Amino acid sequence: MTTILAIETSCDETAAAVIENGQIIKSNIVASQIEIHRRYGGVFPEVASRQHILAIDTVIRDAMAQANTDFSAVDAVAVTRGPGLVGSLLVGVNAAKGLALAQNLPLIGVNHLEGHLYSNWLQTGSKPVEVVFPVLVLIVSGGHTELVLMRGHGDYEILGRTIDDAAGEAFDKVARLLGLGYPGGPAVQKAAVGGDPTAFNLPRATTKRPYDFSFSGLKTAVLRLVQRYQKSLKRPADAAKPAPAADNLPVADIAAGVQWAIVDALVQKTATAAESFGVKEVLLAGGVSANGLLREQMSARLGVPVRYPPIFLCTDNAAMIGAAAYRHFLRGEFSDFGLDVTPNLRLR
Repeated sequence: MTTILAIETSCDETAAAVIENGQIIKSNIVASQIEIHRRYGGVFPEVASRQHILAIDTVIRDAMAQANTDFSAVDAVAVTRGPGLVGSLLVGVNAAKGLALAQNLPLIGVNHLEGHLYSNWLQTGSKPVEVVFPVLVLIVSGGHTELVLMRGHGDYEILGRTIDDAAGEAFDKVARLLGLGYPGGPAVQKAAVGGDPTAFNLPRATTKRPYDFSFSGLKTAVLRLVQRYQKSLKRPADAAKPAPAADNLPVADIAAGVQWAIVDALVQKTATAAESFGVKEVLLAGGVSANGLLREQMSARLGVPVRYPPIFLCTDNAAMIGAAAYRHFLRGEFSDFGLDVTPNLRLR
């Protein structure tokens, strides 16, 4: 039995978890900052790092208590080293270093994207998770949209990624334009209920590389659409500010059209890659993988089984970091105490 204490502080969630054998969740504590950042319409980096400092000790203690364990039963300490906000990452990495040094435990630095990927290996039922390789993973979140071919544990090939805005970022920006609040993904999904996704001809970008994504054009198209409806107002729509109220703005139709445009692009490229590379399964990961339409369309339009985590494992959490760290532990891949954060770290 291998037990790992994992810490995640890449953005605005302070999280710690205790994971056994890379699958069994003994504890999973997340202190969310959503209500704090909602007033800014997005994550305020300096505020995020300060909140991590305030919460990190309590979150770790709660994770150990919930798991009903102590450090004598822990085999390693794992932590997110990137990508993410530099100030936020530093809080988690320094906490993990201190614990590993004080308890004489191995330290494992984990790529946040690899963590999202391994959220699909966490056991939430009575049976162990069994994945048949090769698999295609769509990591889709506020900061990332990547298609990853996975031929085995630790064997990754990046087929495509966003060349501008990530899908989650596009949802956030559109939500601001429509005055829907933060976070944008759930807000747009809720506003789209009852809307007509065909009411407006919203664009799907063409990219040079077949599996790359681009959503900046969609955001601009929505901005122009909102400006058209609000041109009688003194202040025009601004992508950096919440939209002013407008009785004639068809919010539901725009939200439905945006959601469909994003989902359609994600599903279409994933389906093409899945067929081209002959994968056995497609895995979804990241915050946007919680979107109901995305799950529905992936299952309906792909010719292979589609797997996705439960909602609580889609957003940032430490359980996924522990699941990924377990594979590094088995391979004897540990970090030294010179471990530093890498805000722009890529999945190798």
